[in-house]
This record gives sequence, structure tokens and C-alpha cells, in this order.
Amino acid sequence: MSLTLGSVEQDPALVTAHVDLERLSREQQALLDSAGVGIAFIKNRVVVRCNPHFAKIFGFSHRDQVVGIRSASLHPSREEFKALGRSAYPSMIQGKTFKTERRLRRNSGHLFWASLTGHLINAKAPHEGAIWIVDDIDEQRHRKALLSSAIREKQLLFETAAVGIAYFRQGALTRCNPHLGTMLGYEPETLLNLTNVPTSLLANISPLNVLSQMSASSSGNFEGELTLAHQQGHRIECEARSRWVDPLDRSQGEVWILVDITERKNIQAMLTKAQAELERQVHERTNELSATIQTLHQEVEDRKRVQERIHWMAHYDPLTGLPNRTFMADRSQEAITQARNNASPLAVIFLDLDRFKHVNDSLGHKVGDALLQQIAKRLRAVVREKDTVARLGGDEFVLLLPGANAQGAARVAGKLQEASLRPYQIGHHELSMAPSMGIALFPQDGEDIDSLTQSADVAMYHAKLEGRNTYRFFTPQMHAKSVRALQLENAMRRALERNEFTLHYQPQICLHTGEIRSVEALLRWNQPELGSVSPGEFIPVAEDSGQILQIGEWVLRKAVAQLQTWHQAGFGQLKVAVNLSAIQFHQPQLPELISRILLESDIPPTALELELTEGVAVHDPKAATLTMDALRKSGVWLSIDDFGTGYSSLSQLKRFQIYKLKIDQSFVHDLDHDSNDRAIVSAIIRMAQALGIQTTAEGVETQEQLDFLREQGCDEAQGYLFSRPVPAEQISELLCAYQPWSPPPSPAFS
Repeated sequence: MSLTLGSVEQDPALVTAHVDLERLSREQQALLDSAGVGIAFIKNRVVVRCNPHFAKIFGFSHRDQVVGIRSASLHPSREEFKALGRSAYPSMIQGKTFKTERRLRRNSGHLFWASLTGHLINAKAPHEGAIWIVDDIDEQRHRKALLSSAIREKQLLFETAAVGIAYFRQGALTRCNPHLGTMLGYEPETLLNLTNVPTSLLANISPLNVLSQMSASSSGNFEGELTLAHQQGHRIECEARSRWVDPLDRSQGEVWILVDITERKNIQAMLTKAQAELERQVHERTNELSATIQTLHQEVEDRKRVQERIHWMAHYDPLTGLPNRTFMADRSQEAITQARNNASPLAVIFLDLDRFKHVNDSLGHKVGDALLQQIAKRLRAVVREKDTVARLGGDEFVLLLPGANAQGAARVAGKLQEASLRPYQIGHHELSMAPSMGIALFPQDGEDIDSLTQSADVAMYHAKLEGRNTYRFFTPQMHAKSVRALQLENAMRRALERNEFTLHYQPQICLHTGEIRSVEALLRWNQPELGSVSPGEFIPVAEDSGQILQIGEWVLRKAVAQLQTWHQAGFGQLKVAVNLSAIQFHQPQLPELISRILLESDIPPTALELELTEGVAVHDPKAATLTMDALRKSGVWLSIDDFGTGYSSLSQLKRFQIYKLKIDQSFVHDLDHDSNDRAIVSAIIRMAQALGIQTTAEGVETQEQLDFLREQGCDEAQGYLFSRPVPAEQISELLCAYQPWSPPPSPAFS
């Protein structure tokens, strides 16, 4: 069927459709002409229609020049054209839009990048052709490539830069380069984790905590030096700069550039030191001439000081700084001459420290030397300026007192005793050290310093024999006693070897049951030439000469061996009590020695009682406590002998945990008629009971004494009322014949 114009004009509907078609055609053409992309209709691989922009993209001046050309000529090669078809056909045949980016060829032959969008006009009739939209993205691709290259270059610079780079945003680290991690000894990821964890959750401060705080409050521009901490703990000095990433948009944060200048600063410090050293050397060289001039003067001064030092060493004690024997001889010669010429008095005091050897033996010579130094200071503080205090050696001192008569010398000796009451603090040791002193007067006790010193020494020895911590004036009778002491000391040296010592034993009776609980071992000495020597005479000599250690060990072994004999004879409950000298007690190896003796004799430790004097702990309570603890731990019993006559205190009894107090016989002797002694003995027993300590009364001789002790609750008694000290054989006989009593006994043994 065909339509003519006339027929169209006759049908209004057709007219309206024709008008709409023409309008749509014009709108389509206007859309094609004004589109910012190239649009072409391709049919049978030939461009049948395109818009002006399509022609412009491919380098044609008019779109008519494009119509009719084969679409393959718009591609770099036929192979690429075919590849496009193979890629586009599967989706376009399904009615889908195909998009891709490909290189195309302009009319001039130049290649460019384009974005292609293709769609079939009718997917059911592919032969009707397709619409292709082309957008020139060559410039865009070029810029993108440049941007990608710039980003790669920036990243390469960021990763390989020889400085630390960190980006912060409001105090939080967003990223950092590897070099910053290397500077601080961390991986970059570790730095991120450590820096961005809240401070309240961190065990330690973040390595970049300083930068975090500055970033949170900074103005974005910082130049200066900072100190950061390396993971291994050492300091890293940094030169730091910060800038806003975008000054107009500060929310993007800031970048920090950190340069490690630690080595540079170290080098600067070394250079500064080297420069200072160079300046010092220059200064030294400059002063060499003046130094050379001064050398002669210095040598003169040195010789003078050496001479003074030699003189000082020759005349003074190097430990205490006191004058020595030589200085004392010179000073005493002047004092004696002046006393003789002016008929003025002169006194010499010989001072020896009581039991000083215990300090050296138990605490060491270092403590002993420190103690001597403090004692020397107190001695100097007591005497007058014109008096001389000299150290002869060891713990012996001599005081030369010009113008002092007997009363003056006694007054000085009293001051020395008073000064010794204050303990000496040597490190953590609190030590007490009392002096024994002898006084000699010029001219009656000697007309030269040697005879005066010898007389004062003899008097000092008698002060020791009479209780120590006192002073005595020299008398002619003392000389005879000193000869006797020397005779005893010499005879004692071979007394053990010649079996001159023996042990006697005295029983200790339980006042509650009448049983013989223990016996006390008492040392006796029968010397062939001297006869029977009293323990009160030879024991002090043995202590002063040091022989008490060998004698004391012999007593222990002998008493324990005898106890073993009694145990084997059937008296297994019997104990033996042995007196210990203070010198023995302060031997560090004492607990080990006693344990070995008991082990060798197969005697239980609880069968041995050691009697100590009250003064064993006076000089060093701490060391005494350690020894007592060791002895108690081994099972040995400890008792205080002659209680009430020494230095015991309640604090010592509490600290030492004593098993028994032995009430001294001087309090027991007059119990029959002395109310004071009764009060003292009663108080001792009550105190011991309150502390859980047993009591033994010594020197019980009468029934009245025994009755009073039983009434007061005394636990044991020992004395002539029961038995004198007798040899072991008589004790064996006594043990076999003895019957315990319940009512108050009458004297049974003598």
C-alpha cells in the first residue's frame, strides 16, 4: 500500500503522526549534534550515520566524511577489530550494552584511547546494525598514567626515604614509613598499634607519644629537636619538622619529617671534647714553662712532706693516730725531767681492754680496728691537752699525766670508766668494751718510763684478776703476785700434757623429788711443784694467756666421756653441767665442736648443760644470740651461772631463752639471818618462775637454807649440805647408794 500527499491530507491521524515523526527526528538530530560524545550507527561494519563529535574525535572535518567508511579502519589493526567483535558479540546478542576501553585510530593514523559503548538496535535482528558511543579518554588516560606514576614515585620516596615520615590526624598515627620504624627499632605496623592504643591501656609510654601529644595540640608547624626512645632503651635525638597536609583542610592532619641526628650530635660532642682536649693540651703546653719553674719548689715541698711523714710514722700509731712507744719515750723523758726538777707529781696509767680478743676472734680484725679507732677518740676526749695518750700495740694504751697525783690519776681513771659505759656502734654491731687499768706514780713506783710502765702494767693485771673494768694502784706486793702469775702461766703450758688436771663433780638435787638430776663438772689442778692451785687463781691466767681454749675443750671431752660411763652403768637420766669460759663461748666453731664431741660419745645433746657467766653477751649481744640459738637448736641446755653478780638484764633473759638460773652462793650463804638476801633470792625465784626458767641455788650448807629455798619454790640445790665436789668414782658410789627423799632431808653427805 502506498500513501500520497493527498491521502495524508485527507486523514488527520496520519497527519498528526507524520508531524510527531518529524519532531522526533529533529529532536534526535539535535541530541546527536549536541552530544559531548561520538555517536555512530554501524550496519554491516560500515558507518551509516554519525554525529559531528564522532567525526571530530576521529579527525574528520565533517560527519559526511565518515559516512560510508568501514568501521575496521577506525581500529589500530584488523586483528584488534576482530578481537573487539569477539568480546562484544556475546553480550550484545543478548540485548545487553557492551562497554570497554580500547585504542582507536584517528584519520591521521594516530592512535588514542577511547571508551566504547555498544548496543544492537534490535537484538532479534542483528543485521539492522548497532549504535556505538565513543568518548575520547586519551587525555584522561594520559593524566591518569601521570597521576599513577606520581603516586608510585611518592610511595617509592615514602618507602625509601632516609628520613622518618609519619602522618598524624588529631593525635592518631595514620601511617609511617619503614625508615621511622628502623630508627626506633619497630615494624611500622607495630608503631601504629602502639601509638594508637589509649594511654590508659598501655603498660609503657608509646614510642611516638611525644608526637601524638604535639599533634593533638599543635598548630601544624613545628621545627626543632625531639628525643625519642629506641625499643632497646637508648635515646634517639631527632631533628623534627611538621606541616599541615592541606592548610585549608586541617582535618587531613599533618606530616612529620624526622631526621636521626644522634650520630651527628655524638660527633659534635666528640668534636667538642676533642676541641676541649686540644685546648687543654695547648694550655698545658703553655703552662709547661711555669710548671718547670715550680717543679723545684714542689720537690722541696715533697721532701719536706716525706720527712714529716717519716717522722709521723716513726712517732705515731698508723691505725689510731695516737703517739706510739717512741713518741711516749720522748714525751715522758721531758715530763720526768720537769717533775724531778720541780718536785711535781707525775702519773702513768696502763690501760688494757677487757676481752678485746673476743671481738677479733668472733667479728674479725676489721671490726676490731674500727673499735680501736673509736676508743682512741674517747681516750683523747677525756684527758687534758698536756696529757699524752699512746698506743703501745694491740689493745694496750698508756696515759702520761704530768702534774697528776694519786687523786688526779684516780679521777682520770674514773672518767675513762664512765666513757666506756656508752656502747660503740661499729657497722650493725653494738659493742661494749670496758678497760682494766693500772696506775703507777713517780718516783715511788719508778724513776723512768720503762719502770713506771712496768709497774702500771702489773697493777693493771691485778685489776683484771679482781674483776676487770676497774683500776688499781701499784703496790710492792703486786710484784710478787705478778711473778706468781707468770709462774702459773709457764707451768700451765704443759699441764694437759702431764695429766695434771682432773675433774671433780658435785651433785644437783631436785627439791621437789629429792632426785639427783645432774652433776656439775669442776676443774682441779694439782701441780707437782706448786701443789693444788685454786681455780679462782689459775682460770684468769688461762684466759689471759689464751690457754683456756685447749683446757676448756679437754674439760668438755672429759665430762662427756664420764657421763657416757654413767649412762652405760644404768644412770641414763643423769645430766652433766660444764662451765664455759667467755673466751670459749665467743669461738665461732663452738657449736660444731660440742656437736662433734656428743656425737663421738653417743650422748644425747639434752644430757649436756652449759653454764655461762652473765657477762658473755655484754660485748656483742647479737653474736651471743646467734651462738645460743645454734646451741639450743642442737638440743643442749643453757644456764646462767652465779646469777645476780654480773650484767644480766630481763631483756637478755627474754632474748636468750635460758633454761636455768643458778643463784650465786653469796646470796644463799646468809639466808639464815639476812633479810635482804632472802628478798633477793625470793625475787630471783619469782622472776624465773614468771619467765618459765628453772632455778638452782648454789652453796647450800644448812637445813634452814634448804627449807627457805623449798618454801620459795626453788627447783634445785647444790652445796656441801648434800656433797662436796668429789672425784667421779665417789659420784658413782653416791649414785648407787642414794635414795631420793620426799620430806626435807637431813645432811647425808660430807
